Amino acid sequence: MLNLRNIWSLGNNTAQIAIRSLSTTASCKESESWFSKLMVRKIEATKESHSRMLSDKEIIYALHTHNVRPDSMGEYLNNYKNTVALIKEKKSGLSCNLVASWTVQVGDMDQCLHLWKYTGGFEKIDQAKEDLWNDPEYLKLMNQRSKFLRSRHLQYLLAFSYWPQIESRSGKNIYEMRSYRLTPGTMIEWGNNWARAINFRKHNNEAFAGFFSQIGRLYNVHHIWCYKSLQDRKETREAAWRSPGWDECVAYTVPLIREMHCRVLAPTEFSPTQ
Repeated sequence: MLNLRNIWSLGNNTAQIAIRSLSTTASCKESESWFSKLMVRKIEATKESHSRMLSDKEIIYALHTHNVRPDSMGEYLNNYKNTVALIKEKKSGLSCNLVASWTVQVGDMDQCLHLWKYTGGFEKIDQAKEDLWNDPEYLKLMNQRSKFLRSRHLQYLLAFSYWPQIESRSGKNIYEMRSYRLTPGTMIEWGNNWARAINFRKHNNEAFAGFFSQIGRLYNVHHIWCYKSLQDRKETREAAWRSPGWDECVAYTVPLIREMHCRVLAPTEFSPTQ
């Protein structure tokens, strides 16, 4: 350990460098407690898949994202409404049902999102695909729809087990989908923190659904919230920030995120949840 007498004996230039070094070290130690709050806790190795630890793998959700030509939105929605009616007709053999259907109001404009639920795992998805792709009426609707689209994307999702059960809403609502791209290997850490954080977001029944991707763009998380209006969203979020403990949950999850964005959604007329 250097004391001041030993430092000065080194000469002026060396002494100045040594003092700056000691000052920097002390400063680092003082900030350690603040920085440690943002550090990701270590996840122990496990032989069990993350998806099995976080969700029920027998229920799969399919999130279809359709980017629609701006001049074709009306025709597109009518086509998809007919598609939903056709699938509902064949529901007994398909083991799937529409959970929600939305158009984007803020965010990626001219975009529609459709959330389907499959009960019975990927086996039921394979079966439904086989049945529909051999149905002439379904193929006709698909071909017609292609004229109205610019692009599309499909993700298979699992629901976080700690989120409330999905319940259809009635009345006039808007939805917010907050999507996160996480650093690979941090999904369990995300789940650990949000299992606590979700308790701060139940007071206004705003939590609609929480998912993580299984196939498609990986390490994606989607949180979907339901509000009466943008003003209701503002007040609900401000109330969460006033709750002791919410800020700590946010501090732990922020370092896990590589990218995030949100979209405000409006239900279509044929969406089961409104």
